[in-house]
Amino acid sequence: MSEQAPLAAQDPKVPLARLLAMAYRHLIVALHERLAARGWHDVRPQYGYVLLACRDRPTTSGELAGTLGISKQAASKLADAMVDASLLRRRTSAADSRVKPLTLTARGRRLLALVEEIYLELEQEWADVVGRDRVEAVRGGLVEVLTTAYGGQLPPVRPT
Repeated sequence: MSEQAPLAAQDPKVPLARLLAMAYRHLIVALHERLAARGWHDVRPQYGYVLLACRDRPTTSGELAGTLGISKQAASKLADAMVDASLLRRRTSAADSRVKPLTLTARGRRLLALVEEIYLELEQEWADVVGRDRVEAVRGGLVEVLTTAYGGQLPPVRPT
């Protein structure tokens, strides 16, 4: 049985979308391996989207559903799992008792800080391969493309 040639050797014009998807997958897998190595065994990849959505302000399950592109029931179930994991807390709104905004707990904030730390480690590993200038050029180019496409702002991070 012959070995398959690496993708780059097969086609040096790999579409950027495919490379970005592969790079994203690489980063997420490495992130979760490092989280587990540091004792965070109860973190699922979907949690990151919720943590980001709740980082700056209280967020409802309905808002999460819209941001994540999932049903309200699925968003509520995901939020419940994160409440059970002590990453989020649910409060009753003073203005409307039917509204139960979600906020990050101290544990959720620690997780988010650790994720950012690990992403810095991973970026440094990329810089060790291609150089810091090239990593920053990729970041700058992506920011420029995305802010142009989304009216001057970066869009929310959403699962695919």
